[in-house]
Amino acid sequence: MEPITIAAIKDNSFARQFETNVPEGLITVEYSFQERKIFLTKINLPDQFENEEFIDSLIKAILENATEQRLRVVPIYPRIVQFFKKNPSYKELLPPGIRI
Repeated sequence: MEPITIAAIKDNSFARQFETNVPEGLITVEYSFQERKIFLTKINLPDQFENEEFIDSLIKAILENATEQRLRVVPIYPRIVQFFKKNPSYKELLPPGIRI
């Protein structure tokens, strides 16, 4: 299986969301900031979108961005919590005291 590439992720800081376009429409990951932490609060998908690998790749790209900015990540949305459970290598991004 080929690795999934994400064309471009835009950080729309005004709307507090990461955005990327797919043929089915716009995917957004909503966030909020607080004290060097980014809270990932929601994923909005187009109605017909069901590509789980793409969503995982999108989450990975967002987490890499957080790593570069030296942010801790607090996953709020269940799909993002599930990603952390499946990918324990990213747990180092969690703030101290947060267990998943």
